[in-house]
Amino acid sequence: MSDAVALPDASADTTVAPEVVDQVAVARLYGEPLFRLPHDLYIPPDALEVFLEAFEGPLDLLLYLIRRQNFNILDIPLADVTRQYLDYVEQIRRHNLELASEYLLMAAMLIEIKSRMLLPPKKSADGIEPEDPRADLVRRLVEYERIKLAAARLDALPMLGRDFLRAQVHIEQSGVPRLPDVDPDDLRQAWTEILQRARLNQHHTISREQLSVREHMSIVLRRLQGRRFLEFQDLFDTRRGTPVLVVTFVALLELSRESLVEITQAEAFAPIYVRLAYAPS
Repeated sequence: MSDAVALPDASADTTVAPEVVDQVAVARLYGEPLFRLPHDLYIPPDALEVFLEAFEGPLDLLLYLIRRQNFNILDIPLADVTRQYLDYVEQIRRHNLELASEYLLMAAMLIEIKSRMLLPPKKSADGIEPEDPRADLVRRLVEYERIKLAAARLDALPMLGRDFLRAQVHIEQSGVPRLPDVDPDDLRQAWTEILQRARLNQHHTISREQLSVREHMSIVLRRLQGRRFLEFQDLFDTRRGTPVLVVTFVALLELSRESLVEITQAEAFAPIYVRLAYAPS
């Protein structure tokens, strides 16, 4: 697109003075303010030129010429297509030689294919007919058209930021801290540590003791009376041996199952605490 405009000398006598407000320049010529428009302003005929079709490359232009005239892509009439192709290339060559170079390469290929078609085909030594000179070009056009149609289908799909926006909703979190739940693996780990400490205080006294889960449930409840929290390991008397520890642990599980006690911790991997369950009033 050419934007060259011939302007006569701004100081020439053949000028008209437009309305000037507060000495504001109506234009600038070579960086200098221009307060008067030339009377005989000349605009060349090719100052403005519009191309109605825009192509993404030589294959796009060639495919457009073929599809516009309903030519069979497997039997391209190269004479007509090449003539129309060269007409378009000549237009863009006058304005943008760098852009036309890519199209000129395709034009040379079309002329070469047409010249090969004019020559009599030569059979190979084993009698096989030679391939049509247009075959490679047809394969490239078919593949290009397939990719172009696939890109058009992808572009038609809804796109984030172009066709729709992602909804964002801000939810205010409750100000009351929520303590993490005690996982069964945490109880198992704490129980394993208690057993390890109990083995350090083993006695070799052989005796038979009748142990009651209900009795130890009452013992645990009494120990929790009047206390806000009690650490999990403080509920166990490691000096009385493993049987008492087992019964105490079963009693604690029964109390938790019956919602008589609560087992909690301040944060992950923190010590486990036990407290009496608060019944709603």
